[in-house]
Amino acid sequence: MAVSVIIFLAPLPLTAGEGAGLSKGQTVYVPAYSHIYHGNKESPFLLAVTLSIRNIDPEQQVKITEVNFYDTQGKLLKKYLDKPISLKPLESIRYIVPQKEKTGGSGASFIVEWKSAKEVNPPIIESVMIGTQSTQGISFTSRGQAIAKPHE
Repeated sequence: MAVSVIIFLAPLPLTAGEGAGLSKGQTVYVPAYSHIYHGNKESPFLLAVTLSIRNIDPEQQVKITEVNFYDTQGKLLKKYLDKPISLKPLESIRYIVPQKEKTGGSGASFIVEWKSAKEVNPPIIESVMIGTQSTQGISFTSRGQAIAKPHE
């Protein structure tokens, strides 16, 4: 008689500061869609883009050192910061690309850089796209992804 044993391994819950992905800084790529295509003729549907940066650390501030907007071909369109800004614990900031601004295209993106003196919970950095035309409306979000930045 054969006996089968099945073992389920569940991860243990994380406690504060333990493997929670703390960091002292990152470069974050954030997809942003100035427009998407719809219909058989692939007509552009223009969208307003809100870049949201949320310091989710309840105790430490983070410094935002770069917020840049790029078009589909990777060309820099706009630098949003002249100098770094600090976000207090649980503070948020937003940057807007108006719906009428179509130079970014369907493959637009932001690069956001942030840093902190101490290890912190990395900020949530995402884009929110929304557009309306006639009786149609569309909205969706896209979460940023930390990337390695080449040394300059």
